[in-house]
Amino acid sequence: MQFRYERGLNPNFQENKIMSQRCDTCGKGPMVGNNVSHSKVRTRRRFLPNLHVATRIVGGRPVKARLCTRCIRTAAKAPR
Repeated sequence: MQFRYERGLNPNFQENKIMSQRCDTCGKGPMVGNNVSHSKVRTRRRFLPNLHVATRIVGGRPVKARLCTRCIRTAAKAPR
């Protein structure tokens, strides 16, 4: 049996579609904590960062990156 794609290059592999929930600038990632019900029963949960795909200028060229909203807001500020 012959494959047309190497394992890491086929865009149809499910494992290639999984992306890490991590900001490309600051590295902010998921945190863990508890859901607390009215009866104070605690169950584990994940707090995911608020990530968006944004275009940044790196070396004079536009590059798409996954950024958290804090990094997008900080990049929008005018340097002083």
